[in-house]
Amino acid sequence: MHDTPPSFELLPGAAESPVILHVPHAARAIPAVVRAGIVLDDAELERELDHITDAYTDRIAEAAAGLAGLTPWRFVNRLSRLVVDPERFPDEREEMLAVGMGAVYTRTTHRNVLRPSDTDPEPLVERYFRPYAEAMRKAVADRLAATGRAVIIDVHSYPGAALPYELHGEGPRPPVCLGTDSFHTSPELTGLARAAFARCGETGLDSPFSGAYVPLEFHGEDARVGALMVEIRRDTYMTEPGGPAGPGLDRLAGALAALVDGLGR
Repeated sequence: MHDTPPSFELLPGAAESPVILHVPHAARAIPAVVRAGIVLDDAELERELDHITDAYTDRIAEAAAGLAGLTPWRFVNRLSRLVVDPERFPDEREEMLAVGMGAVYTRTTHRNVLRPSDTDPEPLVERYFRPYAEAMRKAVADRLAATGRAVIIDVHSYPGAALPYELHGEGPRPPVCLGTDSFHTSPELTGLARAAFARCGETGLDSPFSGAYVPLEFHGEDARVGALMVEIRRDTYMTEPGGPAGPGLDRLAGALAALVDGLGR
């Protein structure tokens, strides 16, 4: 655990690239002041981090950026999603509140207590969630200003077997799940992703996870912003849970780079 790690980082790409690789869930770092509000002991917390962290997705995005002909921008969360989850709604709109996993989690992947149920989320939302959301909004606005469009590719991973917290875990779990948004995910974007990830096995749509992240200012409003979530099944590139990465990581990075190249045309 680190006392004062940076909350997030925007890593510049090519000035003419519209693509932002968004990596929100790869980190395990938890500031000491936040750790104090988590009731798990250290061993329990490490096990929870093994299950909840999208391990190595930052490495996949970094490798893809290095392989792409036109370097994409990368927006990377440097803190664990157990601090705040930047992709949740911070209010009653969030369906994951039903299992204690809104913007500030109170339950674990196995529905055990993570924080007391009466925890006030506002201090964490104010300190970590809102600055992240604003920085991501600005990153998208900058791509729009520079290139006339922006494409957010969310880079995630998910476990091979459903965990108890999942609300829609009964459906297919393909090697690569593409999460879509009815307004921001065009058929062309989905087609490019299916073609790029064909080398990695079957791709599916919106199962077991659906949707794609777009800053609220643009969501449902600005068609110049495209978005797609790439959910990679963890057993295709690592030992679960929380084990080492394997050779599948390089194959996935190459596929993601091919998607980036397709979007840069």
